Amino acid sequence: MFYRGPKFVTAAAALLFLISATGCVHRRMTIESVPTQALVIVDGEEIGKTPISMDFTYYGTREIKLVKDGYETRTIEQAVPAPWYQVPPLDFFSDNFAMGQIPDRRRFVYQMQPRAAAQAQSEGLLNRAQSLRSESALGSGF
Repeated sequence: MFYRGPKFVTAAAALLFLISATGCVHRRMTIESVPTQALVIVDGEEIGKTPISMDFTYYGTREIKLVKDGYETRTIEQAVPAPWYQVPPLDFFSDNFAMGQIPDRRRFVYQMQPRAAAQAQSEGLLNRAQSLRSESALGSGF
């Protein structure tokens, strides 16, 4: 009663294929630094200088390293959690049956510390530790 012939089946299959082929999540992260032009290394692969954007396939934790002359090298374990529509089993539908591309954009901004300030801070910490150590030795009677 509902069968309409081979042309209908072919057209329905083609339509189903076209609908399923349109879905996709486009994942992209942008890494920025203050100051700009820091070299970015993501998961051991040199990407370029900030600000820079890159596509990614999988969610999870990424190791991001920022290197710039005159600044302390920063290594960050950056979590990139999946959005609600990318959690199984919903990800099957958002990846295959969404009507069009779904953009997932992430932006990470990192402050870099000048090397001289970091050394001064380190020296101040060492001086404070030495002072506390000598106070401790005097107070204990040794």
